[in-house]
Amino acid sequence: MSDAYAARRERLREHCSASGVDAALVTRASNVRYLTGCPPCGASLLVTRERALLALPDDLPPEEGGEHLLGPDIGQLLVPADTDTALAAAEAAGRLRVLDLAVEEHDLTVRRHRALADVAEGVRLGDLGTAVEGMRVVKDEHEIADLRIAAEIADQALSELLESILVGRTERHLAMELERRMIDHGADRAAFPVSVGTGSHSGLEAHQPTDRRVEEGDFLTVVLGACYRGYGVSTARTFVIGAAPAPWQVELHRLVFRAQRAGREALGPGVPESVPDLAAREVLQAAGHTDSPAHPVGHGIGLEIREAPRLGPADMGKLDNRVPVTVGPGVHLPGRGGVRIEDTLVVRPLEEGGPELLTITTKELLAL
Repeated sequence: MSDAYAARRERLREHCSASGVDAALVTRASNVRYLTGCPPCGASLLVTRERALLALPDDLPPEEGGEHLLGPDIGQLLVPADTDTALAAAEAAGRLRVLDLAVEEHDLTVRRHRALADVAEGVRLGDLGTAVEGMRVVKDEHEIADLRIAAEIADQALSELLESILVGRTERHLAMELERRMIDHGADRAAFPVSVGTGSHSGLEAHQPTDRRVEEGDFLTVVLGACYRGYGVSTARTFVIGAAPAPWQVELHRLVFRAQRAGREALGPGVPESVPDLAAREVLQAAGHTDSPAHPVGHGIGLEIREAPRLGPADMGKLDNRVPVTVGPGVHLPGRGGVRIEDTLVVRPLEEGGPELLTITTKELLAL
């Protein structure tokens, strides 16, 4: 992996050279991790033409300095815990006689940007923009392997929960149990707060679990994701509690399943980013759900739970090979509940079997 990180830093150097700047100062935690393997800890990374310098808080436990041995081209600058590592790295840029320094303005407050300008004597500051985020869109096989493990952890936690008694338990309790199970199975943490919605809460997007208890006949929607070595996945499933589902529940679940399958099957290298959303949306709108989904059907995923690309109806880019994305349409009927089905997949060409499904828990409407 150290070679992979070195190759990423070299790509950043090439970007800087093409942009006419001498060095880049990377402060966004996910970008620092992408370029070094260093977990979020307040570190900042200075990449010049000849070297890389990682500014770290000096009070970190030894195991928090990075997942792998740092490459020979990376130096470490230990910074007092109460000092901004970005300021220390900017000072170092001045000492190294950097003339033009690109910084991640989208990650900096105005105050922080001014402080950088003050300490970097003789250095002109420019904007690096989202150059590193752009590098992160297409994943290498190491990253995809981590995503596969994260998906296995999430699937395992969910399958274990489905084997337990659910009636009478609260949304909040079930969400906490799922987070614990994922950690027990090797996750760093939950990739985002687990959402459990039952009854009239089912199918809601970004629902925060409450003390509502699971009852017979309810729809139950679970949205969860595990984070493994920094890489997260997202999956959503909807089930029915107790007896056989009512006809309206079967019909709604079948509809969302068809929409989600249409979105999944539309994925492919070179496909416009809007196509998966439009494919899923057409299925729902043909059934009379003209307002669903209100948000894009999916998005990129990796070191952050929402990354580029965005799979929305107005997005103009094209998908690349080896881009992990989510596809997750849903329909909510106010006062009754709803269905949400989501998967994390990796875009692959047809000759490689098409989209690679990472989250494999059954999408059938199980009666639990």
